[in-house]
Amino acid sequence: MKEFEAHILVVDDDNGIRELVKEYLEQNNYITSTAKDAIDANEKIKLIKFDLIILDIMMPGKSGLEFLKENKNSLDTPIILLTAKGEAIDRIEGLETGADDYLPKPFEPKELVLRIKNILNKTNFTKDKKEIEFGNVKINLNKMIVIKNNKHIKINSTEKKIFEKMINFPGKVFSRESIGKLIKIEKERSVDVVITRLRKKIEDTPKNPKYLQTIRGEGYVLWIE
Repeated sequence: MKEFEAHILVVDDDNGIRELVKEYLEQNNYITSTAKDAIDANEKIKLIKFDLIILDIMMPGKSGLEFLKENKNSLDTPIILLTAKGEAIDRIEGLETGADDYLPKPFEPKELVLRIKNILNKTNFTKDKKEIEFGNVKINLNKMIVIKNNKHIKINSTEKKIFEKMINFPGKVFSRESIGKLIKIEKERSVDVVITRLRKKIEDTPKNPKYLQTIRGEGYVLWIE
């Protein structure tokens, strides 16, 4: 299974720029989601905990700066602003509001990747998370336990492998085949059984899962709010 570096959200109203950045980031092993405007971005960040956001300042409707101001208190994700050359005032305001860096348009994709790496290094990002907390659930892979409503539930080595992959890439859909290869199980039905077991450990209502969901025809995804 391919190893990814981080999950990045690209927010830009220019479809050409979105697709160009997405393609280049994916070539450099980043999972990349896109949003066409600030409203779309708000919906995405409600569902997925991104490792970094690339945010265009000038967008129709709600600007990138407005998005930044609205979310600065609740969002701890590093942000790189994309700015036009003449937007010095907006660029300064963005940095003062909490953006971590900026890149003027047009830019070299290679420089964007270098800035991403620098920011993730500075923010102590690691691609091998061993502990995560969401809702009333806490997963500790080192101790191989799930803590739900203050109750300790053990996980086995197979379950650990799946959690380890999914908590590092929340929002990424994993096919039954890829999960099967990860845990060395060939039958897709057997993969479903393991997922059902995991749901019982983290979900309040396993038959109507909030976090570990099925994407019909594609596989399974861990949504972390």
